[in-house]
Amino acid sequence: MKVFGVDIGGSGIKGAPVDLARGDLAEERYKVLTPHPATPEAVADCVKEVVDHFGWSGPVGATFPGVVTDGTTRTAANVDKGWIGLDADALLTGRLSGEAAGSPVTVLNDADAAGLAEMRYGAGRDRTGTVVVLTLGTGIGSAIFIDGRLVPNTELGHLELHGHDAEKRASTKVKEDEGLSWQHWAHRVQKYLAHVEMLFSPALFVIGGGVSRKAEKFLPLIEGIRAEIVPAQLQNNAGIVGAAMAAHAARAGEPPASDGSRAAAGSGRRTASAAGSAARAVRSAVDSPVGWPDDGR
Repeated sequence: MKVFGVDIGGSGIKGAPVDLARGDLAEERYKVLTPHPATPEAVADCVKEVVDHFGWSGPVGATFPGVVTDGTTRTAANVDKGWIGLDADALLTGRLSGEAAGSPVTVLNDADAAGLAEMRYGAGRDRTGTVVVLTLGTGIGSAIFIDGRLVPNTELGHLELHGHDAEKRASTKVKEDEGLSWQHWAHRVQKYLAHVEMLFSPALFVIGGGVSRKAEKFLPLIEGIRAEIVPAQLQNNAGIVGAAMAAHAARAGEPPASDGSRAAAGSGRRTASAAGSAARAVRSAVDSPVGWPDDGR
């Protein structure tokens, strides 16, 4: 089954159809730069450009770099403040669907999406106990899983580290902006991981974001952390895959069956408001272990 995923970030907006049987992109992703200012309308235009690039018509999952509850964006650390309190599901569904209403959109936190993908298909697969997935990029996103079940919207990038938000000290953007060496930056990441470990005592850290492609340059430099630390296997595509998982879970207002398939549904030709209501009705499916109920896990 193919479902479309879009990952909205502070620097780029990227998306592609996702093959959920494999947990990988079905086509090469398409990316545009995040507009500045990243207002809701401007970002919605970019999301539409990404989706239209593939000629896609159907359910779409979209990540957002902030807290998302019931499709409403509650915070906006790295985008325009106009997102705060916005019904993002309705905005994006209306922008993509037009009069046809063929593309209901499900929005969730970006790190939660990446975490869902890594826990089902990647570095966290079959892991029990407490797992913390961290995405290092423009900011620091976090997703916490306890025996495979997501604790949504943790936003650990805003923990205080030396008097600042942690993401203002240890994100990939900070490394680039300040010209930090891998050694210097790894030391900052180490301090951040030590703080998170003190709070949550995880068995595993999964380090994602674009920098995970260069894990060999900084992970071996991190010392003194008791938890296992591994790079994300889906790397910077995890958010796209997780977004598609969320859209699949919300499709047609019914949670998928235990094997990951979905129950029989209607035609899918719904209004934007009806699509948003259906997504909200099964939002709990996204909070279930690795994205949807699965008695075998």
